[in-house]
Order: sequence, then structure tokens, then C-alpha cells
Amino acid sequence: MILHTIDTGFFKLDGGAMFGVVPKTIWNKTNPADENNLCTWAMRCLLVEDGDRLILIDTGIGDKQDEKFFKHYYLHGNATMDKSLAAKGFHRDDITDVFLTHLHFDHVGGAVKREGEKLRPAFKNAFYWSNKDHWEWAVNPNEREKASFLKENILPIQDSGQLRFINTEDGIKFSEDFHVKFAFGHTEAMMLPLINYKGKQVLYMADLLPSVGHLPMPYVMAYDISPLKTLGEKKIILTEALEKEYILYLEHDAENECCTLQQTEKGIRVKETFNLSTL
Repeated sequence: MILHTIDTGFFKLDGGAMFGVVPKTIWNKTNPADENNLCTWAMRCLLVEDGDRLILIDTGIGDKQDEKFFKHYYLHGNATMDKSLAAKGFHRDDITDVFLTHLHFDHVGGAVKREGEKLRPAFKNAFYWSNKDHWEWAVNPNEREKASFLKENILPIQDSGQLRFINTEDGIKFSEDFHVKFAFGHTEAMMLPLINYKGKQVLYMADLLPSVGHLPMPYVMAYDISPLKTLGEKKIILTEALEKEYILYLEHDAENECCTLQQTEKGIRVKETFNLSTL
């Protein structure tokens, strides 16, 4: 198995929304905001060479929306999905599986492309993996999350016949060395890949832990549908990650790809940060 970081650029979101009840005077020290109170976040995907499968975890925001949509998110940086894949020697048509942690626009937007007036899967040879609980949650969205679940990002996948569901049993195997954990606080049935890699375990954190700045337990996003549930899930998963020495792969941290954890007087905190390529 080989893992590759796939960068798809940066965007901005409101710092207060990203840190919930935590005051700006505190979170601004680790994630400084601009004059509009916006912080920069990565859209960092992961490519998994696993035998004869080439699995892409999440797809970034994509490029098919209009200017009115994108102006809210201040996309920047030179990285794109195609450039990052090419740098690793791949093309999007090589992808056999697209594993979607959840269907919010910054994770699934790149899964669908626009061809003229039509919307089609951006990875034509891939199966797209979600789970039935989350899919139903996304196609029939609540008012709180409706702006994050865009039908143009989701329904073309189903219409293509490329959609597949996995079940929501804890610890499910996606492949021999690729297991799945589930979290329900950020959104219904978000999936967290846990990958055995070079004698270590790499946990893809998706939106359970956007950045190392979110390690303190109360640092929970205002976007989460059930903040107290997120708090409980963070305690369980971060404690497990500490005990089992997981490497945490960070999808949204603008500076840090990966980190390990240590116990301190203040609780579980970052031990080391590093790039995946150093493993």
C-alpha cells in the first residue's frame, strides 16, 4: 500500500463558526483570522494505492459552481485535483473508488464535473462510496445543513449508477488494511478511514478534527449538528488515538498534514506535526 497527499487548494471560512463557543481571543492565536474574520483552510484529500484499487478519499470543492457561489469562500492556491494527481503519476480516470467521508460541498464538490449543460461524475471509472444513512440525510436535508448539501454535487452520482453504499457497523472493512469508523456529531454517519500503513495506523479525521487548533475538547465547530455528540466522539477517538499511537491525517489544517498526540496537564495535545511523505 502507498498513500499520497492530494492537495486541491485552500478556501476561507468564518473563524467564529469554525471554533464555536471558543472566544476569538483564544483561537486567533493558533488560527489567525483576516480582517473579515475569515481563516484559511486546506482541502487536503488522500490517495490510497491498495493492490489493484486506487482509492481517492474526498474530492475538495471542485470548480463547477458559479462565481456567486465561490465568492463566499475565497478559493486560492495553485493546487488542483488534476495537478496533484499528475504529480503522483495518475489521472482521474485511473481512480477505481471515490470514498466520500460525507457530502458537504467542500468534500464532495469535486466528485462531479460540468460538461456543457450536463453534470457527470468527475471520475468516470470509479465507484462512489457513501452509506445509506448519510445519503438519505443529505438528499433530504434539514434546514440547518441545507446550504452544505447541494443537489448538483450529489444526485448526478446516483443517476450515473456508480453509487455504492457500505454499512454503518463500527470497524467495517473497506479493504484488508482500510477500516471505517463513524461519527455522528458533525453530520449523520460521517465516515473516518483508518488505514494500516507501514506498521502504523493513519486516521483520516475529516471534520471531526479540522486542525491541530481544534484538539482541546471544547473546540467544536458551530457547523456541527450535535456539538455535545461531537464532544463525546472526540474524547473517545482522541483517547484511542493517543493510546494506540495513531497518526492523524488532517483534511483542513492549512499548515499541518499529520500529527501525533501526547497527554499533557491540559489534556490531549499535539506531539509532533509532519508531512505524510516522511513516513
